[in-house]
Amino acid sequence: MENNAKIIALSGKGGVGKTSVSAAIVKLLVEAYPDKKILAIDADPAVGLSTALGIEVETTLDDIRKEIVATVEDGNTKAAIELLGDARYKIFDALVETDGFAFIAVGRPESAGCYCKINAYLKEVISLLSADFDYVVIDGEAGVEQINRRVMEKVTHLLLITDASKKGTQVISTIKSVADELVMYKKLGAIVNRIPDKSIIEHINTNGIPVLSYIESDNNLAFFDIEGKNIMELPEDSNIVKGVRQALQELEIL
Repeated sequence: MENNAKIIALSGKGGVGKTSVSAAIVKLLVEAYPDKKILAIDADPAVGLSTALGIEVETTLDDIRKEIVATVEDGNTKAAIELLGDARYKIFDALVETDGFAFIAVGRPESAGCYCKINAYLKEVISLLSADFDYVVIDGEAGVEQINRRVMEKVTHLLLITDASKKGTQVISTIKSVADELVMYKKLGAIVNRIPDKSIIEHINTNGIPVLSYIESDNNLAFFDIEGKNIMELPEDSNIVKGVRQALQELEIL
């Protein structure tokens, strides 16, 4: 069966608001498509998307991976193989079902030791999981690492998030170069976030990457951060909600 899910992956340098944009995408999809199945994947080790969406995370994919690794290290291969078989079911323990969407966190990967087969298997599980949903939003970690490790080797829409800085636009250019070689995507575009005002737009150079929207700094978002409110409650006239809606319309997702 062909998977027709729209998989929207976000990437860009740290500190440009990827997580807020990801949460705003989830908010708009939930409102626009109440009858569709929507999955938010937090693939950033900082696990910020859960906070932005008001989700409590108890288990991550990495917790499941660690359990498998520990069993392998104990020399209990048979149990490890069984665990891999169980991983598919365990994933559902890590899946948080909430109003209008589901959520899963990848968690913090261990730096020591390479368990490529297990990581590959978990990636396979993410693909299997994605097949059950109509829309999947992946909040990726900063930089090109995840694309290099091919955590996102098949996405339908790659959204590159930058601020107005030269460094930010250089990073999305690098990510696009890597993605062009390693990632199968159908559509790609940039969101320039947190611009001080519209007058600087003409000075921003995204090196040929089409810009879907420019989003001015959002006071609503700043207040929400301070008060610990989640982005699902942001008013419709917030800059980030308006800007993300425009980007999703450009991509024909809304």
